[in-house]
Amino acid sequence: MSNNHLVIMAGGVGSRFWPMSTEERPKQFIDVLGVGRSLIQLTFDRFKGICDPENVWVVTNKKYKDLIMEQLPEMKPENILLEPCRRNTAPCIAYASWRIKAQDPKANIVVTPSDHIVADTEEFRRVIKSSLKFTSETDAIVTLGMKPSRPETGYGYIQADLSASSPRNKEIFRVDSFKEKPDLQTATKYLQQNNYFWNAGIFIWSVETIVNAFRVYQPAMSRVFENLMPIYGTDKEQETIDTCFAECESISVDYAIMEKAEEIFVCPADFGWSDLGTWGSLLMNTRHDLYGNSVIGENVKIFESHNNIINTTDKKKVVIQGLDGYIVAEKNDMLLICKLSEEQRIKQFAE
Repeated sequence: MSNNHLVIMAGGVGSRFWPMSTEERPKQFIDVLGVGRSLIQLTFDRFKGICDPENVWVVTNKKYKDLIMEQLPEMKPENILLEPCRRNTAPCIAYASWRIKAQDPKANIVVTPSDHIVADTEEFRRVIKSSLKFTSETDAIVTLGMKPSRPETGYGYIQADLSASSPRNKEIFRVDSFKEKPDLQTATKYLQQNNYFWNAGIFIWSVETIVNAFRVYQPAMSRVFENLMPIYGTDKEQETIDTCFAECESISVDYAIMEKAEEIFVCPADFGWSDLGTWGSLLMNTRHDLYGNSVIGENVKIFESHNNIINTTDKKKVVIQGLDGYIVAEKNDMLLICKLSEEQRIKQFAE
C-alpha cells in the first residue's frame, strides 16, 4: 500500500449542472447528491484503505487550489498540481506521472476523474486492489470497463477479448479496441453483445509503465516532463510548469496512449458507476418517490408530478404541482425550470 498512489483529475470547468454548478465552483466541488460531501470528497473517500492520504495527488486548474485545500484538508498541499492552462488528460497524466516518479520510482498509480459516483464502494475497492496487484507484477495498462445497463450514447466503449483472461488475473482481459460515443443503433448492438463495456476513464498502471508509454508514443510530451526531473518538489516547479505546460499538445490520454499501446487490458466491473454528466443521469442515480421524482432538498412539497429531478438545497420552501419530466434547480438566487428532454440547451437558455 505504501507504493500505491492516487491521481484525481479535477480541472474541469464545465457548468452542466447550472445553476448549482458554475465555472467558479464546478460540479466536482458541489454536493450534487445532497449527502453532505462533494463529488471530489466522495472520490477521495472511496480510496481509503487503498492508498495513504500522503500519496493522493490532485491535478487541477490554478483557480481551484483553495477549493481543493478547503475540501481535502487531509492532503499535502504540495500534492496539488496546478495546470496553468487546459491541455486535456494526456499532459495532466504525464505531469502527475513524472512528479510521482521523482518521489517514488516504484509507484503503482490509479488515475480517476473527480466527478463520478460509485454505488457499491466495497466492490469498487476490491476491483481497484485486484487491478493494482496485476499492474505491480506486469507491464500492463489496465482500464476499468463498466457493464452497460442500457444503450448509452454518451459514453465511449471498450471492446474486450473475452476468449481468454490473463493467466495472472482471471477478471482481466485484453482490449480489442476503443470505440467512440456511438449512435443509438450502434449502442443497442453493443448492448446485445457481452464484450462491450462503458469506458469509465479510470486507469491503473505502474509509474514505470506509463512513463515508458509516453516515451514511446508521445516523445515530445515526455521530453517536457522528463527534463523537469531535477526541479520536481522544489520552489522552481510551479514557475517552470507555468512556462512549459502550454508546449504540450492538447490531447486525451485515450488518443495519446491507450489506442496505441500494446499491453492494454480491461477489467470488466459492475459497482454502480455513473459519470453524472447530465441532470438526467442524476435523476437516474438518486432515490425516487413512487412517482419517479428525485428530490434533493429539505423543504420541498410535490403534488401531481412525475419523473422530475428537483435540487433546491437553499432553505426556501418549494411547492411544485403538475410537472412531468422537468428539472427544477435553485442556487444563489438563480432558478432553473426546464424540460429534461431539453437540458442540452440549458447553457444557451442561460446566456
